[in-house]
Parts: sequence; C-alpha cells; structure tokens
Amino acid sequence: MTVRYDIVHTTTYRYSEPVRFGEHRVMFRPRDSHDLRVLATDLQVSPEASVRLIQDPHSNSIAIVQPLADAAELRIACSFTIEHAHSQNLELPLDPSAEQFPFAYSVAERFDLEHYLRPHHDDPKGELSAWARQFIRTDGPTRTRELLVAMNQHIREHFTYAAREEEGTQGPLETLARGAGSCRDFALLMMEAARRLGIATRFVSGYLYDPALDETNGDAAPAAATGAGSTHAWLQAYLPGAGWVPFDPTNNLLGGNTLIRVGVAREPRQAAPISGSWFGSPGAYLGMEVQVQVQRVG
Repeated sequence: MTVRYDIVHTTTYRYSEPVRFGEHRVMFRPRDSHDLRVLATDLQVSPEASVRLIQDPHSNSIAIVQPLADAAELRIACSFTIEHAHSQNLELPLDPSAEQFPFAYSVAERFDLEHYLRPHHDDPKGELSAWARQFIRTDGPTRTRELLVAMNQHIREHFTYAAREEEGTQGPLETLARGAGSCRDFALLMMEAARRLGIATRFVSGYLYDPALDETNGDAAPAAATGAGSTHAWLQAYLPGAGWVPFDPTNNLLGGNTLIRVGVAREPRQAAPISGSWFGSPGAYLGMEVQVQVQRVG
C-alpha cells in the first residue's frame, strides 16, 4: 500500500541580539528510493540566505545554507510531499546462507560493508558483547532475522525512553548502564551490539508518522508512537537477500510505511538534521525550537 504525506520541518534558533551566521548543513529532505518518492519540496530561510544542494558520501541530500545578514533569529523551514510504499521486512526472504546465525557475507559484500561492520565504540570489559549474545539461542539454531527482532523488542520493553534536546548521542555502554535513552541512543545501542555479532548496520535519521497526531483523522487511536512530532532515528541491518532492513527499537517497529527516511550514515553524528555556526557575544544564544508535522493526505 502506498500513502502520501505532507511534511513540514521547521528549526528556529534564537539569540538575545543580532549575530553573524556561518554555513549551516541541513539534512531535511527525505531520501528517494523504490519505496519512497519525493513529489515536491520547498525551503524557506529567514534571514535571506544563499543555498546550494549537494550529496554527501552516503548520497544523502544536503542543503548548504549561508545566511546573508545578521539577525537575532534564524529560521529554516522545509516542506515536502512524498509517496511512501509499504517497506517489507519480515516478508522478504533471506539468502539461504544467511537464514541462520552466524552467517558470512560474501567477499564482495564485506568489501562494501566494511565501515558498517566495524564497531565504533570501545567495549573494554565485553559488556556490550555479552548483552548482544543473550539473543543467541542455546536450545537450538538461531535464525538471523529472529535474533534482530528479539533485540529490537527487548530494547522497547526493557529500556526507558528519555527525550533529549541537546546534540549528540550517548555511548552504548552508558545506555546499558542507565537503562534509558533517546531514539538515537537506542539505535546506536542496537547497531553496535549487532556489529559485535558480525551483522552490518547503519544509522537512519528521519521522521515518524503517527495517525494520532493527524488532526484530520477523527478516528485516530491514542498516541502510541514515541518520536512522532519531532525528528526520529532508527537503524538498518544488511541481510543478504533482503538488503537493508529497518528496525526501530524505540517503538519496536519493523518496516511499514510510517518510518520516513531522510539520511543514512555509519554513525549518528554524520546524520544530524542541522548543524552550523554563529558569531557573537558569549551567552547570546537563547535556544533552539524544532517542529515537525507529518500529515497523511489523500
């Protein structure tokens, strides 16, 4: 089933006095693929700015925004209309060689997946590796997809979601110790755990549609999706035969058409929705406000 969404993503920075702005790197535009098509886009910046569009090393669409005037507020607003088809997950067959864990990627796959297989965070005492191994069955063969489904569900059921406005992602060992984190933290935890089991993973940033937030849907159920109404993060695991398969441990989602991809990367900091610089008096920065509206249309 294909659905159409209207998306408006607005980020506003406020300052106590006019400041000068450096370049801002904006990653708001959904990532086109066979299951997601961008029909229309619009980018508005205040104050006036020069904009150039590029692709980063992961083929994400990036807007390089350079405000042309000093101001006490910087507002960047992007709107999109997209069509999103149901992205299968559990239905796609795996290559027979990858159905059971452990499995081995082909030489060609390992060459291309090298940076997605290599852990990016230290695990000096083996705590993360031990946590990952609990999902390997001891009473018989472990099916690869079932291992990842179990890990995804475990995070949803045993960790506490804690929204965090500040930039950055906490390390997986900190998330384990706290038993809590944001969607970025949960995605990174599962990524690093799967990598220690020899499964390639990558970070995904984007948006989450929740029908409970759609004002035009009078029959919407109570809100249940964590991360809707803001930017969201999850991960993809590369499984031979099925390709990049999405897992959202924050909500225990497995594909579908409510996860709307914007950027993919080997680590979270490469997929920040927006980053940039400003120049002015110390303490002039008052804060940032982010608003994301995802509405189903048609």
